[in-house]
Amino acid sequence: MEIQAFGYLGVGASNLDDWAAFATSNVGMQAVDRVSSMRAFRMDDRKQRLFIDRTIEPGAQVFGWEVADAAALESLAARLEAAGVAVKREPAALADQRCVMELISFPDPAGNRLEAFHGAEVADTAFKPGRDISGFRTGPQGMGHTLLTFPEIDAALGFYKDLLGFRVSDFMVAPLRAYFMHVNTRHHSVALVAAPVRSMHHLLVEYYQLDDVGQGYDLLQSAPDQIVATLGRHPNDLMTSYYMRTPSNIYVECGWGGREVDDVTPPVEMTNLGSFWGHKGLFEDIGAPTPRAETRRAPVQVMEGNYERMAGTCPWWDAMRGRANVV
Repeated sequence: MEIQAFGYLGVGASNLDDWAAFATSNVGMQAVDRVSSMRAFRMDDRKQRLFIDRTIEPGAQVFGWEVADAAALESLAARLEAAGVAVKREPAALADQRCVMELISFPDPAGNRLEAFHGAEVADTAFKPGRDISGFRTGPQGMGHTLLTFPEIDAALGFYKDLLGFRVSDFMVAPLRAYFMHVNTRHHSVALVAAPVRSMHHLLVEYYQLDDVGQGYDLLQSAPDQIVATLGRHPNDLMTSYYMRTPSNIYVECGWGGREVDDVTPPVEMTNLGSFWGHKGLFEDIGAPTPRAETRRAPVQVMEGNYERMAGTCPWWDAMRGRANVV
């Protein structure tokens, strides 16, 4: 299938200055002012990854999915149209605004606006983070992941899996239905969760170093009401993260150490969404009972991948390599 990565996110909002302060100081993105009605932000060498646009309906989002080239874009458009999905080939003016060569737009079954594109523009200056971080883990894995809720989960699953080509990494059927889906080696680029209403819950950004997460978490201690979920570690993608409120009605998960997946390993059914530890407040925020914490630990080989990622960054972490067999 054509989609290779989650390329960009757009958010409809009018409080542009609040978003500019949040995205730079809290998350660490670089602000790039494009036009008076919009604020754009960099995470890497791309000209933009996140944009906040007051011309988009407040509370609405735009999800940009990257394909390899014009042929892949046309192949995707043709398959969608054959399935009865309304596809719009967007004008060059919008492609310029998105900083891409070409794009199409289409709705998913719940009405979310999806865009597919190729030819993302690369900036001619180095990325300068808004706070002192090592950088974001993007590249072929895209900008991160998003979690979306759907009243009709079967329709959403069929659309993302069969039409768009997303692959299921793991899933849950009880006590709720959820599907974590990948298009590259990132554990999931989108999570689909059954719920009474359509919504976007959060955007994940992943840092190169654990210290970037810890230091960002420290910054929130003077504003604890911004913390949605405390520092913790998920059992499926193994992300060590916390969640914070944005100036809009969505959250950002700031994480490190996510596991990678392939297309050979079969999907795993989960029976519990409880974290290994932490993430207090995540389920309380949505009015759901807190799942019990997981008692198992990550396999040694998965832990080794995190050790490799942290090698040389600090002495105590290097020392931990000798204890990798303690599980």
